[in-house]
Amino acid sequence: MIFGQDRQELRQMYADAWRKAQAAEVLSPLEAQIAQVIEDHPEYQAALSDEAREASFTPEAGKTNPFLHMGLHLAVRDQVATDRPPGISNIFQQLVKKYSKAHEAEHRMLDCLAETLWEAQNRNGPPDEQKYLERLRKIT
Repeated sequence: MIFGQDRQELRQMYADAWRKAQAAEVLSPLEAQIAQVIEDHPEYQAALSDEAREASFTPEAGKTNPFLHMGLHLAVRDQVATDRPPGISNIFQQLVKKYSKAHEAEHRMLDCLAETLWEAQNRNGPPDEQKYLERLRKIT
C-alpha cells in the first residue's frame, strides 16, 4: 500500500514531499507527483504546516479538505497515465481541448470521481467504473 491507512501519516507524506521539493532535494517519483499537485494548489500550501495538518476538514464546517482534493488529483493523474478504467485517457484529452488546461480538466473529473467513490462507500462495494465513465462522458 502506497500511503497506509493513518491520516497523519498520509498528511506527513504531503508535507515531506513539499519540504524536499522546496529544498531541491531528490524526490521519489511519488514525491515528485505530490509536490507537483501541491505546486498547482498554492491555496493549500499552508495546510502543510505542523499545526494545520492536525485540522479536521468537514463538510459541516464548510471546509474543503485539501488533502482529499490533492489526493483526487493524484488518482485522476494515475488513471489517465494508465488508462484505467479503459477510455479515461481519451476522455481526459477531450476535456483538455474543451477547457484549454489540463488542471481545469482534472477539476471537472474530480467531481465525477468523488461522486463515484462516495457511492461505492455507501454501497460498501467497489467503485462502478462504467458509471464513472458515463459521468465523465457527460461532461465532455
